[in-house]
Amino acid sequence: MPLSIITILLFLALLFAKKKPGLSFKYLLAGFSLLLLSTMPPVADYLMQPIEDNYPAFTKQNKPVDYIVILGCGHTSDKRLPALSQLKICSLQRLVEAFRIYQLHPEAQMITSGHAFGDVMSNAQKVKQAAVSLGIPATKILVENFPKDTEEEAELIASRVKGSTVVLITNANHMPRSMKYFEEQGVNPIAAPAGYWVKNNGSTNDWRYYIPNASKLKQTTTVWYETLGRVVQWLKGLNN
Repeated sequence: MPLSIITILLFLALLFAKKKPGLSFKYLLAGFSLLLLSTMPPVADYLMQPIEDNYPAFTKQNKPVDYIVILGCGHTSDKRLPALSQLKICSLQRLVEAFRIYQLHPEAQMITSGHAFGDVMSNAQKVKQAAVSLGIPATKILVENFPKDTEEEAELIASRVKGSTVVLITNANHMPRSMKYFEEQGVNPIAAPAGYWVKNNGSTNDWRYYIPNASKLKQTTTVWYETLGRVVQWLKGLNN
C-alpha cells in the first residue's frame, strides 16, 4: 500500500543519512514524491475514474427484479447507537443504494451478506437490522452470514439467484471485480454501483482541488487495493 511504501522509504532515508547521504536523499525524495502524488486530487481521480466508469448508475428496469444483493463491507456493533450508525461508510453507502432500488422495485427480495470478522454480529445481520430500521420488512430480507470475501459471496449466493433477475450492489470501485466473480458462477447481474469517489470530474475546479488532501491518500490506496485484487482474480482464472 502507498503509505507502507512511503514509510519504508522514509525509514531507509534515516538509516542511510550518515553513511550514505546521497542514497538517503534519493530515498527521501522518492518517499516525498510518492506521498505528494498519492494525496493530489487530480492524480487520485485520474487513477480512480477508469475503474468507477465501467458500469452506469442503476435506473428502473422494464422488467421485475427478483433479488437485490448487497455485498458485505463492515460495521462495529455498539448498543448505544442505532444500527445505521454502526455501519462503516461503505456498508452505509450500499444500503442507501439498496433502499433507493427497493423503492423502484418493491417486488424484489433483498439479500445481505458478510461475515462477522470477530464482531458479535455478522455484517449481513447488521445491514438487515439497519434496513429494517428504514422500513423494509424483515420478511423481505435474506441473509448470508458466512462469506468472508467477494469470491465466497458469489459462490454462496449464486445457487440461490441463478436464473433470476439480480441487481448487484457494491461500491463503484469494487464493481468490476464483483461482477466478474458472479459471472464466473453463471449469474449475470445488473450492476448498481454506489459510493463513487469521483464526481463531476472534468468540471471547473477551484484552487483547493490542486493541493494535497489526506482523503485522497485513502482513494489512491483503494485504487491500489482493487488493482491488486483484479490481478489476483486474473491469476486465479489462469489456473481454472
